[in-house]
Formats: sequence, C-alpha cells, structure tokens
Amino acid sequence: MTLLDSLRALADPTRLRIMRLLASMELAVGELAQVLGQSQPRVSRHVKILCDAGLAERRREGGWVFLRTAIGETSKGALAVALARTLAAAEEADAAFARQCAEDRQHLEAIRTARQSHAVDYFARHAAEWDSLRSLHIADGPVETALAAMLDELAPATLGRLLDVGTGTGRMAEVFAARASHVTAFDRSPDMLRLARTRLQHLPADQVALVQGDFAQLPFLAASFDTVLFHQVLHYALAPEAVLAEAARVTAPGGRIAIVDFAAHDREELRIEHAHARLGFSDAQIGELLADAGFALSAERALAGHELIVKLWTGLRRDDSISRIEPRLAARKP
Repeated sequence: MTLLDSLRALADPTRLRIMRLLASMELAVGELAQVLGQSQPRVSRHVKILCDAGLAERRREGGWVFLRTAIGETSKGALAVALARTLAAAEEADAAFARQCAEDRQHLEAIRTARQSHAVDYFARHAAEWDSLRSLHIADGPVETALAAMLDELAPATLGRLLDVGTGTGRMAEVFAARASHVTAFDRSPDMLRLARTRLQHLPADQVALVQGDFAQLPFLAASFDTVLFHQVLHYALAPEAVLAEAARVTAPGGRIAIVDFAAHDREELRIEHAHARLGFSDAQIGELLADAGFALSAERALAGHELIVKLWTGLRRDDSISRIEPRLAARKP
C-alpha cells in the first residue's frame, strides 16, 4: 500500500461510501450494490480499484464473494490506520458526506434484517435435527461457563488473537469476542458462515473475520493465533491428529488450545444421522493427541448431560511443537 495509490483509489464518491460501509461490516458484492443502488458490475469495478490499492480485501465463500476493509485500528502499518482515521474524520467534518453515509447505513439495516430472516428460516428447517442431538447432552450455558473459567486460568487478561475452528453459528466466537483482541470464525460450511455472520455483525468490522476452509488445511500462517478453540467439532475429523497438528502450527508458542467434545460413547447412530466420524474421545486419547501435536495438557473437566458426557480439555503449545510435528507430517506424505 502506497499513499499515492491509496489517494487515487479514494478519489471517487462511490468508493468513499464503500469504505465507510466496510468499516461497519463485511458485505457481499451484491449486498453493496443493493445499499448503493448501483448495478453489480459497476460496484465490482469500484471494488477492484479498492482491492488493487490494498484498501479492501476479497474473500470467496462458496458462490459468494465478500468484501472487508483492509484498514482500521487493528491494521498493520501506520498508513492503514491513518487512512481509516481520516475517513472517519471526513464523515464528521463534511455534512453532505455524513448525510450520505447515514442514508447508506439505513439501507444497511435491510441487509441485517435479511440475514436475520435467513437465520430464522434455516433454524426452522433444521430444528428437529438439532433438538434430537441437543437432547442427548447438556445445555450450552454450563459448558460456556466452565470453558470461560478454564480459559481464565490460562489467560486471565486476554485471549489475544482467537481462532474458533468450526464456528458453526458463531456462538463461541460471540461469547469470547470481548476477551479477544481479534476473532477469526472458521468453518467449512457457507451456510453456517452465513449464520455466524448474522450473529457477529454487531462486532467492529476490523475485529472479526469469517473464513471458509478445511480444518485439516488451515489457510493461515504459522503462529497466527494466541488461542485456538474447537467446540463440538473434533468428532467430525477422520484424522484428528492431522487437525490438531494444523492447530499447533498456527498457534504461537505459549498459546492456548481448548477442546469441547463428547467423552467416548457407543451411540453408533450419530455416525449415520449426524456424520460423526468419532464417537467421542477419552482423556487418554486427547492427552496423546495433544502431546503429539505439540501441546501440553493443562486441565480437563467433565459435564454430565442426559445421555452423553461433555468433556472440556485445555492445553498450552510447547516451544518445540513445530520440530515434533513436521517429521510426522512428512512421514505421512506419499
């Protein structure tokens, strides 16, 4: 990002409006077109200019392309932070620009409402399926309370950069967002990410990211996160050792991992009805998996449910985890 390129990209009323909208929340190109009242091809041209200048970023999620701001208080680089502050100051100082931005945000509420309606419809279609699974174990509240207490023991001040693997509807990302400097909600399902986007859309745009991908091949650089969370997702892994190896790779030395899952059980129907690859985990299994991945087990706790026991495990990443993981991964390659 250079100052000249940035100023050239911002030298257009529509692009200024887009940047102020992206400061509020991540938006699909079609959603931007709806708010701006312009054709999608025209908005796409403006988006390309902003992305080429490094002011915005594209992210594909299934058949959708989402845009998010690349500048803000959490951005790396003084220029990016200064540009974000300048745009905010311009809205305060320029009455006409402020009125346009206010009108755009009113239209933005239609987007928020549409997302909420989609979420309601989705839950209505899948309510019976989720209720049948939820009836087997404990409610979410006690789990969240217990997990918060366990994380407090490891990180009493802040969770730092938080990665919520298999975020689903974004519930855990929302619960712990206030204790994190930045939250990345990660999931393989575009449908789930749309639900998570609805839940998290009240958070500052530059403090949350929603990313689609495979938890066995995380699209992040090494040591990108301080805390990694797996909430009721590891039992979907055909190779949990590979998933936790990836978690260790992206966790900074001394960082934390938290796993919430079922204790080992014999409910075979969950494989067919809910696509569970693993029928829970024993303490010994999790201890071995974490040790092999490069984590040291810190604590465990059991919460008895109706028929299934929910287990919570936390661990710390050892400084030598990379040297332990790489030879094992190399050995598995054909």
